[in-house]
Amino acid sequence: MDLATSPLVSPTNTKSSTSPRLPRRRSWQARYANLLTILDSLVVVLAVFVTQFLWLGPAPASVGGAPIDYTTASILLSAGWLAALTLWGTRLPRVVGQGIAEHRLVIAASFQLFGLVAIAAYLAEIDLSRGYFLLSLPLGTLTLLVARTAARRWLVARRRKGDMSARVVLVGSADENARVSAEIMRQPGVGLTVVGLHQVDSDDGTTWTDAHARTLQRRLDALDADSVLITGGGQLDAQDIRRIGWGLEPGRQHLIVAVNLTDVAGPRIHTRPVAGLPLVHVETPQYSTRQRVLKRAFDIVASLFLLVALSPLLLVLGALVRLSGPGPVFYRQERVGQGGTRFGMFKFRSMFDGADARLSELLSAQGRDGSPLFKIENDPRITPIGRVLRRYSLDEIPQLFNVLAGQMSLVGPRPQREAEVAFYDDDARRRLIVRPGMSGLWQVSGRSTLPWQEAIRLDLFYVENWSLIGDIVILVRTVKAVVAPGDTAH
Repeated sequence: MDLATSPLVSPTNTKSSTSPRLPRRRSWQARYANLLTILDSLVVVLAVFVTQFLWLGPAPASVGGAPIDYTTASILLSAGWLAALTLWGTRLPRVVGQGIAEHRLVIAASFQLFGLVAIAAYLAEIDLSRGYFLLSLPLGTLTLLVARTAARRWLVARRRKGDMSARVVLVGSADENARVSAEIMRQPGVGLTVVGLHQVDSDDGTTWTDAHARTLQRRLDALDADSVLITGGGQLDAQDIRRIGWGLEPGRQHLIVAVNLTDVAGPRIHTRPVAGLPLVHVETPQYSTRQRVLKRAFDIVASLFLLVALSPLLLVLGALVRLSGPGPVFYRQERVGQGGTRFGMFKFRSMFDGADARLSELLSAQGRDGSPLFKIENDPRITPIGRVLRRYSLDEIPQLFNVLAGQMSLVGPRPQREAEVAFYDDDARRRLIVRPGMSGLWQVSGRSTLPWQEAIRLDLFYVENWSLIGDIVILVRTVKAVVAPGDTAH
């Protein structure tokens, strides 16, 4: 077995093997956990005591059936709430910075605590004010989620600068190392910083030896790395991986094993040990009746609300489009929807009348006639008002009628023309499993600047890992992209 090492940092950033070992991973996690503890404490105490003040007034009142007043009850409730957040593991290293997983634990801890308090109050015949009890729960939980989101954004910003991340050395074949390194570097905010590569080749049939272990440990010390990431099992067997783990310093250095899976969301992955084998179960993507009903109900309620709320804006934009030149206010274009069905997608007209007749000519002139995305750079067919509409995605608002009619969803892969769908391979056709959307993961991740393959990858990730919470997150990111479109909007 040949073990080749390659640092991904400059020599000035490395430390010699004689340097004292710094508990880097433990220290940043401890600091971040302390920050979350302070945030949680402020949020919980404010939520409980503000609710008490608003509902019961400034004067302490006695709790019916209990020898305490509401100030004491608020102190006990705040302490119990903070304890629940700790016991439910909302600040553990494997959870922090994970977004939805972290939020789910916060919600579970909060609602289960209040359930226990309600049961205890009922059994002990304690008459807690219902308004005080029921108002503090949603107020505190919502504020906790907002505070955790703000903290996570700060953490991701620090991670993009290379701070507050696990410093990992990849161990595996050249191909395996390259694959995993590319995935990690594509998302610098995930909390892993690749500082070295260890290429392992086992053509000679030898196994992991003490010499290999010493070489790896020297590299870990020199690079101040705190984790070893096994990038695949092609060159290392189970015993080799165990020996690598035995050679790491407990509590400071960690072993991570990459599974040859990409673009699979966490809720679909479950690990279960069977006969000593750590089996990874990956659920097949499926859409239950409950999920379909929930998504459709959300689309109907949200689209109706938006149509009513945006009706004055619709009238103003319609008038501006009418004044922009001859042609209809609304533009109806045939697109391919769920299951390959065709439907007419509505938009405010943003081009001069008869613009479709020039599409082939302009695509050929720009050398894009063989591209699966029919996008024209500096399109001369767009009206002045149309450029504004497109930049802020205001031309898409009439698609709320398509959502209400069941032809589209608020979130999903963007519907494309039949000529564009003709470029689909078998993988890309999986986009047609769900209803197309007004916005999607592709649009909020780069819009027009993303290459075709990356756009397809994001759409397939959405199709196979759909969740209602994920839709809400995409809609929030859509609002941000519309308000501040940047240079990616065309």
